[in-house]
Amino acid sequence: MTDLAACIERGTSAVREELATVAEHAEKLRAIQDTLDPRTDPSATRRRRFSALAAWLSKSLDPIRQHMARTMKSFRPGLFVGGDDLDLPLDNLDLERAFRLPKGHERRIHGHAHAGVRIVQRGPSLLLVLDAHKRHPEPFSPEDLAPFRNAPAPASQRECQRRRGIMRHARSAKKRPLLLAELERRYREAVLASYSADARPVWRRHSGKFAGWPIFFIAQ
Repeated sequence: MTDLAACIERGTSAVREELATVAEHAEKLRAIQDTLDPRTDPSATRRRRFSALAAWLSKSLDPIRQHMARTMKSFRPGLFVGGDDLDLPLDNLDLERAFRLPKGHERRIHGHAHAGVRIVQRGPSLLLVLDAHKRHPEPFSPEDLAPFRNAPAPASQRECQRRRGIMRHARSAKKRPLLLAELERRYREAVLASYSADARPVWRRHSGKFAGWPIFFIAQ
């Protein structure tokens, strides 16, 4: 043990200055971690401390501290979202743990390695279903599900599914002309609605094309 202690002492003495620098960096990392702990201060206070610490690190000539500052500034927009609501994930790792069970169930449903896009497009309602057993381990009865039989999908989910339908039509060689005709009709109606009844324009279709779109001119 004495020989081992001597070897450790010789090894640490060779990098004593580097170890002191690492200890300083570790102290700054602990200060950053304190600003992310919701048990210390309210979210607004911690956000101000976080911003002040990032500004102080950015003024340093040390490249490692400058890298810390750049990383803090890039992560800052999402670190304090939600205020003081402790039910939200605290960091990226906590967010991954929150999605672990739903993503695992989705992979087992379709058998692919990736969770797929359905969990994104229908996530607001689908995640609750995939994660339901976590708080309800026994099978659901009709009485448990009856209150939700007429529950509508959230507006964000309906809008996402509408955009998905438009993109599927745009990718289809057969449905793309119908989509373009519908978009043209909606555009003409929107323009005509902006004019008064006495000054409505006359649409004349030009034979030219630009990127596959028919060109229309307004005759005064």
